[in-house]
Amino acid sequence: MPSPAAVLDADTPVVIPPAEPQAGRGRRFRALTWRLVRPVVVIALFLGVWETAPRIGLVDNVFLPPLSHVVQAWFTLLGNGQLWEHVSASLSRALAGFALAILVSIPLGVAIGWYRPVADFLNPILELFRNTAALALLPVFVLILGIGETSKVALVVYASAFPILLNTISGVRTVDPLLIKSARSLGLSPIRLFQKVVLPAAVPTIFTGLRMAAASSILVLIAAEMVGAKAGLGYLITTSQLNFQIPNMYAGIVTIALVGVVFNGILVAIEGRLSGWRNTN
Repeated sequence: MPSPAAVLDADTPVVIPPAEPQAGRGRRFRALTWRLVRPVVVIALFLGVWETAPRIGLVDNVFLPPLSHVVQAWFTLLGNGQLWEHVSASLSRALAGFALAILVSIPLGVAIGWYRPVADFLNPILELFRNTAALALLPVFVLILGIGETSKVALVVYASAFPILLNTISGVRTVDPLLIKSARSLGLSPIRLFQKVVLPAAVPTIFTGLRMAAASSILVLIAAEMVGAKAGLGYLITTSQLNFQIPNMYAGIVTIALVGVVFNGILVAIEGRLSGWRNTN
């Protein structure tokens, strides 16, 4: 009976199967699972501490009620319609101001980032106002525009405009010059150059500004509603604190956090759709 070595001829190719160790797949699966589970674990720990600390006396439960009391107050406000009334009032103001800021800031940022004369002309006034806090101008907006909706929307526009504007300028100026030269060598018109090269390359930076502006718009609006409003999440928080309805106050704060997370998630999803070409090979 011939030996195995004699059966295999010297000219017979030996195919070695690609090594895909089970341990490697297991490590990747565990890493992916932990990446998905980790945020849930961290949030669960935070919520557990919030529920436990007032009950065991680490903090005064009058000023920091257990999470279950806050959740109960949240559902009570949701059931009687008060929560939606305040959320809709804040969202309408925030979205109106945010949309106006986008309509003004992105075209202006493109013009400043692309045309040097425009930048030289507008930079002094932009440097002056971008270093002035929005809340510091709240009394000015109230005096000029009144205490109604117009002053609040205008304050949101002011707070949202500069993050969008500055990031748009940065995104346009940092486009790879080789891309621009290649597009020009292909005979693209200036409009097509913006449409096909400059704006797609600047999308990630612009959306960074949009996410910063979304956070700023909510925070500034809440502060404005605390000063003068008859509805809104800021009004809900202030009224609950003055009436010593502490669970309702925390319910308003939690709602603000949830609105911010939803805003950010929507912007991240839109950014992924617009810049998905970056992930293609």
